[in-house]
Amino acid sequence: MHGTRLAEEIVAHSAQRAAEFSARFGVKPCLATVIVGDDPASVTYVKMKQNRCHKTGIDSRHVSLLAATTTEVVRAITTLSDDSTVHGILLQHPSPPQIDEPAAFEAIVPEKDVDGVTPHSFAAMAFGRPGFVSCTPGGIIRLLDAYGVDPSGRHAVVIGRSPILGKPVGMLLLGRDATVTYCHSKTQDLPSIVQSADIVVAAVGRPEFVKGAWLKPGVVVIDAGYNAGNVGDVAFDEAAERASLITPVPGGVGPMTLALLMEQTVDAAFQQATVS
Repeated sequence: MHGTRLAEEIVAHSAQRAAEFSARFGVKPCLATVIVGDDPASVTYVKMKQNRCHKTGIDSRHVSLLAATTTEVVRAITTLSDDSTVHGILLQHPSPPQIDEPAAFEAIVPEKDVDGVTPHSFAAMAFGRPGFVSCTPGGIIRLLDAYGVDPSGRHAVVIGRSPILGKPVGMLLLGRDATVTYCHSKTQDLPSIVQSADIVVAAVGRPEFVKGAWLKPGVVVIDAGYNAGNVGDVAFDEAAERASLITPVPGGVGPMTLALLMEQTVDAAFQQATVS
């Protein structure tokens, strides 16, 4: 299940809509990115997002806080939330350990939470209400749709329970009428649970953690992990022998995350302009 081509289609459509927005309102949609510290991986991710914004016709504003406290981060995000020229806000995560990340996320007003990380957005995903989805989980659902995988009635096993990936993707799958099982570090006999799955979402952050022997023939495997050496959370070669569909790493879920971020930023711009 290759995400690159689908992501390109989503970005191209978002670029068209961004141009329409600019022509209609005289400004570009604007995404503000806040980064705390100078972690090399986070800096690289932010640059990737800025480049994608440029290609999509979205203004990119960057706020760098090298040695900030939670109060300072919340203050910066609150300023952006109150700024009518900013349509979307993204706090690059993970934040350094001194930052209360949930408190920082909560400073993002729901209408600008284009990364889908606030409690408001999670509630919207859980209850099927209008709102912004977490970008990686939303990208996973779009991939399933593109490849004709209907979760309805299927058993989906989500390995990992992070608030921005594992938990929300489970909620989105539940909203599509899948039977969802969450697995985590305290789960007993994980291989036997995975063997019962029709859809497996691996989001555990451990290289090649999910083995091919754990999978039943015909399973759909979504590898949402990315680890050193360009490997995911699934032992790809083993899993590909059993799976009917599987996402590669890189080139599977990753491109979809950025594409959803661009799409939701343009959506936010239109929604805010219409309301104002």
